[in-house]
Amino acid sequence: MLKRLFVLLLGLAVVWTMGAGAAQAGQRLQDKRVHNAMQIVFSTSTPDNYCTIGAVGTDKYGHRIAITAGHCINDPRYADREIHDNIQPVYDRADTGFGPLGYVRYFKDPEGSQTGHVTKDYMVIELLPRTVLSSQGPYLKQTGELKVPGGTASPNALDPASDNERLIAPGSGEIITSGQTGCWYGTVMDNEDGVYLSAATNTLGDSGGPAIWHVPGTALPSPDNNFQAEGPWAGITKGFTLSLPPFLYTSSANILADLRARDARTPGGVFGAGFEVTTNP
Repeated sequence: MLKRLFVLLLGLAVVWTMGAGAAQAGQRLQDKRVHNAMQIVFSTSTPDNYCTIGAVGTDKYGHRIAITAGHCINDPRYADREIHDNIQPVYDRADTGFGPLGYVRYFKDPEGSQTGHVTKDYMVIELLPRTVLSSQGPYLKQTGELKVPGGTASPNALDPASDNERLIAPGSGEIITSGQTGCWYGTVMDNEDGVYLSAATNTLGDSGGPAIWHVPGTALPSPDNNFQAEGPWAGITKGFTLSLPPFLYTSSANILADLRARDARTPGGVFGAGFEVTTNP
């Protein structure tokens, strides 16, 4: 059941070609807090082509990591492989003058789909040391990663799957999201290949943005709590379709499972493997 909570009148993500995007002169040197629901751009010259950060934290190798949607950029030369060079910078849309927050290290090619790869629509960004990781977004506080003991394993998972690579069962609970039109929540009505369908709304620019699990018994966002909510990271915004409910979310289980599987078969490992949401406030 969809419940609209808060409205912001701002303008799924536009796919564009990867470009270097020169940093603006006079970049500031102070640290910048990076959090879920932060809008990001990949070129300072196209501020209206933006996506949203879904979660920030660290990986097993000590890298500082942000996760967003893979379909936010499109370049077959670099898709679906580790990018060790600083080819594609990422900027805070609201403050491009700060300079890059970090650089894209991996993204999955959409493979012809307008809403990204079916099960692997994610991007890994390595954040620079001058960023400060935060679990607190404008409305959502993330408390680790969602674990579903005994749940169906992600199609990307190795055998055996870990608890954070298992999926929410349809009809068993709600996700809460934060995006351009505000804060929404809705029941997970379907789970197709680890992609959740819910009535929780998303719109243009929300791609990659945060979805958390509504822990039973905890407060839902409302005017009484300034539309705040907290819970484990459950996934990222993928897009919308003509299905009912129409809104799609790539599960955190699909992302974490694919990271572990790629890490297991890649000499030297991959950026983002063993990702854990930051505990920093």
